[in-house]
Amino acid sequence: MQDLIQRTIYREDHEQFREQARRFFEREVVPFHAQWERDGIVPKEVWRKAGREGLLNTMLPEPYGGGGDFGHAAILIEEVARTGASGLGFPLHSDIVAPYINAYGTTEQKDRWLPRMAAGELIGAIAMTEPGAGSDLKSVRTTARLDGDHYVINGSKTFITNGINSEIVIVVAKTAPELGAKGVSLIVVEEDTPGFSKGRKLEKIGLMAQDTAELFFDNVRVPVGNLLGEENMGFKYLMQELAQERLVVAVRAAASIETFLQKTVDYTRERKAFGQTVFEFQNTRFKLAEAKAQATMLRVFVDDCMALHMERKLTPERAAMVKLNATALQNRLLDEFLQLHGGYGYMTEYQVGRAWTDARVGRIYGGSDEIMKEIIARTL
Repeated sequence: MQDLIQRTIYREDHEQFREQARRFFEREVVPFHAQWERDGIVPKEVWRKAGREGLLNTMLPEPYGGGGDFGHAAILIEEVARTGASGLGFPLHSDIVAPYINAYGTTEQKDRWLPRMAAGELIGAIAMTEPGAGSDLKSVRTTARLDGDHYVINGSKTFITNGINSEIVIVVAKTAPELGAKGVSLIVVEEDTPGFSKGRKLEKIGLMAQDTAELFFDNVRVPVGNLLGEENMGFKYLMQELAQERLVVAVRAAASIETFLQKTVDYTRERKAFGQTVFEFQNTRFKLAEAKAQATMLRVFVDDCMALHMERKLTPERAAMVKLNATALQNRLLDEFLQLHGGYGYMTEYQVGRAWTDARVGRIYGGSDEIMKEIIARTL
């Protein structure tokens, strides 16, 4: 199948990085991912290998990362989607957690954590969601009380990506609960801090190799030097960085659609039914034609948002639009692709079934569809 469009978002150095990332995925990920899905976790050594090959913190400046830009990050996300490597939490680590530290951390904090994150020696997570507070960050109940030169953190978090593997966690907590959203702060908690514990590895319907966990904080004492930025400014910081998180989700969704569109074209050209290939039925060709048209439209929008973001011009409402559109289309088209695979689409040996299940969470995490619509509605 011909390329959807002639993409102009990437430079030559971006495409060279794609070849590097693709070799890593083919060698270190594809042969083992099925076992990771059975285990429910990716071995930490894979993170260390990725760090040694320069695949982590790609958009941060040296020595905190690879010295690239969001284009390098997007290429890694696309390769994750292309290989169906749902277990790799690299994008969250590199493109969500590390940028908070880089943007709001002191020089001492950045020097202490980011080089080790780039090397894969510290696996990052961010703890926002709570049992009673999902997309509504203003309802966070975890508290961080100042006691001398320490914060004392109490509370619990759930649905935390990289939760089991995590060695450094940005915790969203209330430092001034009486102020509501204006009393939220971001505080870094390191593994093995007394009182910090990880709960069970949560069982999900998709993203089977991705370790997702509950985190608990029982009088966890962390130095005030672990505060990111200013006290009570956390909600503002989260709003500033969430646009990139939503773009990350959209980039992955678009790449997933394109990957499985091609796989479905290939499958229907080979599979025979009633004396002809499945592709030869008009219904099949029309469905795939419609999918290509819609995937092309999405690709143009996603790449435009990427271009804006690389100039720091992507607005929160535009990020909400691209995430809303991308994940909705991904869910619908993957369902169509699975249908065209027939019974084999429901078998785990064919990636389309796993991709279909994995995609469903895209309409929930990073802000649910309903939150995206609310953000967009405010601009009407």
